Amino acid sequence: MSDDSLILVAREYGVGVIRLNRPKALNALCDALINEFVAALCVFQADDDVGAIVITGSEKAFAAGADIKEMRNQNMIDAYMTDFLQSISTGVKVVRKPIIAAVNGYAVSPQKKNSHTCNEEIFSIIFRNKTICVNPGENAVFGQPEIKVGTIPGAGGTQRLIRAVGKAKAMHMILTGETISAGEAEKAGLVASVHAVAETLPYAIKQAAIMAKYSRPIIYMAKECINAADELSLADGLHLEKRLYHATFGTEDVKEGMGAFIEKRQAVFQNK
Repeated sequence: MSDDSLILVAREYGVGVIRLNRPKALNALCDALINEFVAALCVFQADDDVGAIVITGSEKAFAAGADIKEMRNQNMIDAYMTDFLQSISTGVKVVRKPIIAAVNGYAVSPQKKNSHTCNEEIFSIIFRNKTICVNPGENAVFGQPEIKVGTIPGAGGTQRLIRAVGKAKAMHMILTGETISAGEAEKAGLVASVHAVAETLPYAIKQAAIMAKYSRPIIYMAKECINAADELSLADGLHLEKRLYHATFGTEDVKEGMGAFIEKRQAVFQNK
C-alpha cells in the first residue's frame, strides 16, 4: 500500500498493524478514511496468519476525530438515512480478534487547534466499542468535545462512557468537554497502561504478538465473555462464562495447553 493511502497496513509477528495516514489533517476521519479503515479490519479478521490487530496514528496525532469540513454540511435526513457514524462502530465491534490501540500524540478538537482532545469517532474506536485494549503514550489526552461544536456524542458516548467511568465523571466530561490525561485515563480504567511515546507502538505490537500465539478459538471465547459483561446481569454473565469454559474442554488446544504445562514445554496451539 502506497504512502498516499489514507491508511497504511503491515504484518509482523502474527500481528496486523493499521496506521491512520492523513498527516496534513492530523488523521481526521473523513468518509474515505473510515471506509479504508473498516476494510482493513475485515481483511485482517479474515487473514489466518494474523492473530491480533494494532491500530495507531503518528507520534504527533493519533487522530483529530471527525472531519468537521465534511460534517458541517450534514443534515438530519442524510444522517438518519445513512446511519451516520455506525459503520466505524460496527466495523470494530465485529472483529473477533484482539485489537490494541497504540495512541500517541494529541487528537485535536474540531473547535481549536490548540485544544487537544480525543473526538467522537476516535473515542468510539478506542474506548466504547468494548473490543479494544488501549495502550497510550504519556502525552495522550482524551475527551468528549462534541458539546463545544453544538452537538452531542453520537457513537455511543452517552451510553458506554458511563459504564466505564461512572455517571458523575461521564456527565462532567460530556457536558463540559474537558479532557483527561493518559494518566487520569489509566486511573479511571479506560486504558491498560501508559508508556513513553517512543515505546507505545513497540509495546502494543509486543502485547498483540503474545495474544496472537494463543489458541484463536479460546481467545475469541474469552473476548466474548469480557465484552458481554457490560450488558449482562452478573448471573447471566457467569452463566455465559461457565458454558464457554465448559466448551474449551471440547477443543484440541486445551489438551495441548495442559499437556505442555505438565510436560514443562511451550504449547503449540493449532486453533482447533
